[in-house]
Amino acid sequence: MASYDVIVIGSGPGGYVCAIRCAQLGLKTACVEGRETLGGTCLNVGCIPSKALLHATELLHETEANFGKMGLKVLRPDVDWAQMMAYKDETIEGNTKGIEFLFKKNKIDWLKGWGTITEPGKVMVGDEVHEAKNIVVATGSEPSPLPGVEVDEKRVVTSTGALELEEIPKSMVVIGAGVIGLELGSVYNRLGAEVTVIEYLDVITPGMDPEIQKTFQRTLKKQGLKFIMGAAVQSAKAAKGKATVTYKPKKGDAEETVQADVVLLATGRRPYTEGLGLDTVGVRMNARGQVETDDHWKTNVDGIYSIGDCIDGPMLAHKAEDEGMAVAETLAGQAGHVNYNVIPGVIYTHPEVANVGFNEADLKDAGHPYKVGKFSFMGNARAKANHAADGFVKILADKETDRILGAHIIGPMAGDLIHEICVAMEFGAAAEDLARTCHAHPTYSEAVREAALACGDGPIHS
Repeated sequence: MASYDVIVIGSGPGGYVCAIRCAQLGLKTACVEGRETLGGTCLNVGCIPSKALLHATELLHETEANFGKMGLKVLRPDVDWAQMMAYKDETIEGNTKGIEFLFKKNKIDWLKGWGTITEPGKVMVGDEVHEAKNIVVATGSEPSPLPGVEVDEKRVVTSTGALELEEIPKSMVVIGAGVIGLELGSVYNRLGAEVTVIEYLDVITPGMDPEIQKTFQRTLKKQGLKFIMGAAVQSAKAAKGKATVTYKPKKGDAEETVQADVVLLATGRRPYTEGLGLDTVGVRMNARGQVETDDHWKTNVDGIYSIGDCIDGPMLAHKAEDEGMAVAETLAGQAGHVNYNVIPGVIYTHPEVANVGFNEADLKDAGHPYKVGKFSFMGNARAKANHAADGFVKILADKETDRILGAHIIGPMAGDLIHEICVAMEFGAAAEDLARTCHAHPTYSEAVREAALACGDGPIHS
């Protein structure tokens, strides 16, 4: 029977980061993973492969939309789908092999198989029982099912199947206008598919700043995506090489149908804890199937912790990573900490969308006095030169103290630009602090400075 200081169950972004940090801090560490490769959903069938396809198809879009304007005369590229899939797979392999190398470098034991907690301090993997002073549950999440939607991962697919299609569909219906649905819908739209998004709510990307929602949907419509809003999907079934979706508009009783080559179910994810034995050892769960933890990610059972998609909070890889590092530091006797008010969110469409902190609806509901600084990329020289001037930066600051409360960006490199605002918020900066920081010219980041200036006396280029 092997004995460890820490056994981490799951090797996704939360789990593998936690394991590496534990090892760095001198704890004897093992990580349980049942897949053939490390990295969890994110690296194998999620964030990384989807970004590879987003990147490839964005370059295709650039070729079609902007090359001619810049004097680059080329014919429309032929899409070699098999090669694009191979590129995606190479990207996955490079990242998963990288984690395997890091495990070896940090002397972390990979316990290959599915783990079950048989009692506090003991994890069974296959026929072997391993002991640990502490166990960290980092088993992630899985696509949420929807009643009436029959997933076969061929015609009716989750995000997993959408990344493995044998051919580019001529038409696709996406159920759910959240991050996953809009990213993958954008991929296939660029590849020539007719994409229709069906959403139960009246707005896309629920929880996002209302102004961003409207601008984002308008932009996606211009790109060719169609939207059916306020509609409840009743069923989705495959038959005779097609898939049929039946839905009912909330403002009517009559059911309607739409047919497509592929239907993508993208209505969110739920914690994956099946077979872990949490009920056997008495770990408390909430009504949503999440593991309940205290402020230090500890469950009600001594020696058992949980992080990432298994627990409350946004299902984001970087949130899980932060929690993984914080738990490792806590177990090593340090003060692990995660600032949940400064966790950015990014949608990797074109243009990108990014946010951090509060949005206007949040602040209005809370009655918090605030001011808005906004700047359009139309006033940014670099964005105009690159034919990427759609969108804007919006900064929300406290009306009295000028402290930055949140930021929302739709535009070029939004997912990278948001991080200077994250750093500013982490240090409790005012919008004026950003405005007085010199930004190189010409860069997209100048739009962030201009939005900060707009919180004060006004931007220069607007």
